[in-house]
Order: sequence, then structure tokens, then C-alpha cells
Amino acid sequence: QVQLVESGGGLVQAGGSLRLSCAASGIRFGINAMGWYRQAPGKQRELVARIFSGGSTDYADSVKGRFTVSRDIAKNTVYLQMNSLKPEDTAIYYCNVFTSLAPYWGQGTQVTVSS
Repeated sequence: QVQLVESGGGLVQAGGSLRLSCAASGIRFGINAMGWYRQAPGKQRELVARIFSGGSTDYADSVKGRFTVSRDIAKNTVYLQMNSLKPEDTAIYYCNVFTSLAPYWGQGTQVTVSS
């Protein structure tokens, strides 16, 4: 059974930082990419950042220069370091693992940035 366990969300003031973690277990197929998506109230879920199996990364324009995605291959864990947070970053953040079989999603963790 695949499990994605997220942690690290919370409430922070604008300009602050948070670090999200997502530990994946039970994955039997090759991982093509690991990353983070977010969904704000009334909006569609959108890609925030992802890291591919070869180590390359992909970021939403709105977070470039502020967020950094990384991974620990041995632990099957992906991280999202979020700096210089803005109120518009407020959303539920979902971990995503894209395998050769199917994508898997975490349960989501709330990030709230106050102005």
C-alpha cells in the first residue's frame, strides 16, 4: 500500500519560511518525479515544484527564486523549502509522486501566510 506522509505546514507571517516534507512508502514502481502542488480556495490545483529522477527541477514562475525542491533518494522523501512567503502562497499543499504506473497524492497540508 502506497503512503505519502506530509509534514511541515502551518501559519507563518509574510516574509517567513516553512519547510514541507513528504515521505513515500510502499512504492513498487520506478519514480519518475516527486513534487508539490497546491490548491487555494476557489482555484484549481497547480504545480509548485517538482524534481525528476535525473535530478532536474521544474518550478512555477510565481515561486522561482523563493522555493527550493529537493529529495533524499534513500529515504524516498521530497522536501519543499519555502522562503520569502507571501499571502498569495496560502493554500493546501499536496505531495505528488509520479511513478511509471500511476501518480500518487498525499493528504495535503495547510500553509497559511498572514500579511
